[in-house]
Amino acid sequence: MSLFAIADTHLSFGADKPMDVFSGWQDFEKRLEKNWNAVVTENDTVIIAGDISWGMKLEDTLKDFQFLDNLNGTKIILKGNHDYWWSTKSKTEKFLKENGIESIKILFNNSYRIGDVAVCGTRGWFFDCSKDEDQKVLAREVGRLKMSISEAKKLG
Repeated sequence: MSLFAIADTHLSFGADKPMDVFSGWQDFEKRLEKNWNAVVTENDTVIIAGDISWGMKLEDTLKDFQFLDNLNGTKIILKGNHDYWWSTKSKTEKFLKENGIESIKILFNNSYRIGDVAVCGTRGWFFDCSKDEDQKVLAREVGRLKMSISEAKKLG
């Protein structure tokens, strides 16, 4: 059992925002699938640390989540700054369940134990932000990280 991490998949199977307009992103979904399944086994866990989908609403992410669900391993996802579709944890879990997506777990104010490792996290933000609105976001995310760490301590 191994633990991997990746971020910024920026999938857009259900949104009209292709990444191949940027250099190096041509056919990235095929390359991601090939390389992921060559390395990750069904017994492994992959943390996807945000910027998962370009979908604007949760419903827009279905094809992206189906793609991820078909990849090897369990996936633990966190919110990224481009995950505009992100809803509440319970709504997202319900959406995944209703659509038969079983290999994806949500990390939001909680934690998971993978072997001897506690997985905690929250959306990152600027540490040296000067705008009041950024300070509010940073304070909120620090609070969420503290909750996640607190939950991890309960897991032992």
